[in-house]
Amino acid sequence: MSLWFKSCKRCFLHRSFLRGGVRCLTVVRNKPEEVRLRAAVNRCCSTFQGEVRVRFAPSPTGFLHLGGLRTALYNYIFSKKYGGVFILRLEDTDQNRLVPGAAESIEDMLEWADIPPDESPRRGGSLGPYLQSQRLDLYHQTAQQLIESGHAYYCFCSLHRLELLKKEALRAGQAPRYDNRCRHLQADQVQEKLAQGVSHVIRFRLEAGVQPFQDLIFGWNRHDVAEVEGDPVVIKADGFPTYHLANIVDDHYMKISHVLRGSEWLISTSKHLLMYQALGWQPPTFGHLPLLMNKDGSKLSKRQGDIFIQSFQRDGVLPEALLDITTNCGSGFNTNRMGRRIDELISEFNPSKITTHSALLDLEKLPEFNRIHLQQRIEDEQQCRNLIKELQDQIQQAYPAEIQDKNVLHEDYIRRVLHFRKGHVSTLKELVSPTYSYLWVRPSFSSQQVAALTAEAHLIASSVLKLVKEQGEELTLEHLSKDLKTLAKQTKTTKYREVMKLLRLALSGLQQGPSVAEMMVSLGPAEINHRFQRLLQLSSTS
Repeated sequence: MSLWFKSCKRCFLHRSFLRGGVRCLTVVRNKPEEVRLRAAVNRCCSTFQGEVRVRFAPSPTGFLHLGGLRTALYNYIFSKKYGGVFILRLEDTDQNRLVPGAAESIEDMLEWADIPPDESPRRGGSLGPYLQSQRLDLYHQTAQQLIESGHAYYCFCSLHRLELLKKEALRAGQAPRYDNRCRHLQADQVQEKLAQGVSHVIRFRLEAGVQPFQDLIFGWNRHDVAEVEGDPVVIKADGFPTYHLANIVDDHYMKISHVLRGSEWLISTSKHLLMYQALGWQPPTFGHLPLLMNKDGSKLSKRQGDIFIQSFQRDGVLPEALLDITTNCGSGFNTNRMGRRIDELISEFNPSKITTHSALLDLEKLPEFNRIHLQQRIEDEQQCRNLIKELQDQIQQAYPAEIQDKNVLHEDYIRRVLHFRKGHVSTLKELVSPTYSYLWVRPSFSSQQVAALTAEAHLIASSVLKLVKEQGEELTLEHLSKDLKTLAKQTKTTKYREVMKLLRLALSGLQQGPSVAEMMVSLGPAEINHRFQRLLQLSSTS
């Protein structure tokens, strides 16, 4: 064993493969380190009941946000890396805080992000149901089992008494905790109160002497919860379970092999392991992911409206860009580069590289990530066709009555625009902004604007039309750029910059934007002719 510790003290193999007491040194010894690690990881992830099964288990008390998406993503990648199953389970036991539509939206957003679950409330599965509110009988059965074995008990303390305990602890400068009063009730006292219908909860009996456990990411951990906490509630007065009971019951019956969840649950794991032990169940392997935080190290708060996935979707952010930036700021991959798609994230995933450091997310970089992924979509023919349809809809919504030429909605025209602007725009929505309105709507300008630019406007417009006619449908960016420079040199009194201003005005009505040559190639000969005829008319009257 010392040989492996020396070569890789915190490797994924050491942190998970030892959970079942399995030794792998005879298999991986004398192989190159990378090969040893890969072989050991693959073996580790295929030993638990023959299948890797992971779950994402959010509470529909709110909509999916970036922190939740990141947890779901790591579970999805883990399952696909090792040929396993990714499960969505909705923990809807806090009935008072449920948000209407949140449950459906969570699964919608996972599908939008292209990390769909294999089993879920919507898709079903052999080990469902996948809503905890539909599994109440199972929780009550398990709680009764704990009571009969002496590991849980009925608690009849009133909310008023519990509130007094909390206030007294705070006054004394101590952390509030339940004093375990009801664990000492005699059996006849319990039966009497139950017969009287006294409101009650069920609490789990915490025991001292917690065994350490090996976390995939944080290594050895041990939290003697009995010393710092009172006995936790496992069944509430309304009959619904708390997270502490429901999650272990569901993980057991859904045959979850690995639990990858946020590091905020690390200190609760010892408590959960006590419950596994009390029930005689084999626990899954735990891995606690470091927190996702703002770039300044502050907590990523749900109060920030822009961290919800729906808001990113609404703003035109591509799902692959969101997954890319979320993993790029963290750890767990062999490389750390921009532009990775989900298949690359899966192939480059390396659990041994997940660190305990918080992942600092810089959302100011999101437009750059989106620009890269939008370019990749444009360069893929099938995805480009989808973008064309999406942009057609956006154009008609943005300019419902202003479009004079319906050819701007033609597939070939939009494809040409996309290929010229790839690498320059971050979202499709930019292409329907005022900056690019000239692509869809003919600009308006006055004879005074033309006259203010140059006295040679009529000559320049005529020369451009002649140039376009000569090139015909074979307009190219390279040739047009060269010919426009030659044309500008031929003007007697107008500088090159003023010539370009005039052409830009005729084409777009704007003072800034893509190059004049790109505008012309994008618009095409027919539209150029229409717009410059307008310029000729105005220059004749000025």
